[in-house]
Amino acid sequence: MGKIIVFIAGLIWPLLLTAQQTDSTATVDSLPRTMQGLQNAAPADSASVSIYKDLINAPARAAFYSAVLPGLGQAYNRQYWKIPIVYATIGGALYFYRQNQTEYLRYRDAYQKRLLGQTDEFPELSTDLLVKAQSYYRRNRDISLMAAVAFYVLNILDANVSAHLRQWNINDRLSLQPVVMPQSAYGTGLSLGWRF
Repeated sequence: MGKIIVFIAGLIWPLLLTAQQTDSTATVDSLPRTMQGLQNAAPADSASVSIYKDLINAPARAAFYSAVLPGLGQAYNRQYWKIPIVYATIGGALYFYRQNQTEYLRYRDAYQKRLLGQTDEFPELSTDLLVKAQSYYRRNRDISLMAAVAFYVLNILDANVSAHLRQWNINDRLSLQPVVMPQSAYGTGLSLGWRF
């Protein structure tokens, strides 16, 4: 059990380490269009400043919420339809972890009893098959645990990315449409029109 806790901590630890470098000489306009007007807002305009802070902190807040309780970041982003998917994936992986752990312990106990010369619950299986069954269920247990941790991390990443994308202006004027060009000296053509 201690190895599992160390394994999970080893997977989560890099997520806690972040670094940011600021270059005071370079000025890059990385703000979305909805926030550009708020960039130079005066501090006296408290409504603009609070909107600006809410938009900047939204991805970090969504990721934090999902880290504390899976699915809470999706609720923060108002993507309620993703919450059952989050719980189904993490819960399914944890269910298979528990099932494989139970079966592994059954075969391990039977193998240990057989080595001590006692009767076990699998008298029809040979000792080699008991060892193979232990190995099979141990491997599946470990894969299920890794899948649960991966789905947990994906839940956090999904909340963060969705919160980032929520800040950008996306409307119906943005489109990529195929256009059939009229017949010319070279024949009929097809092109893609991109409006923004």
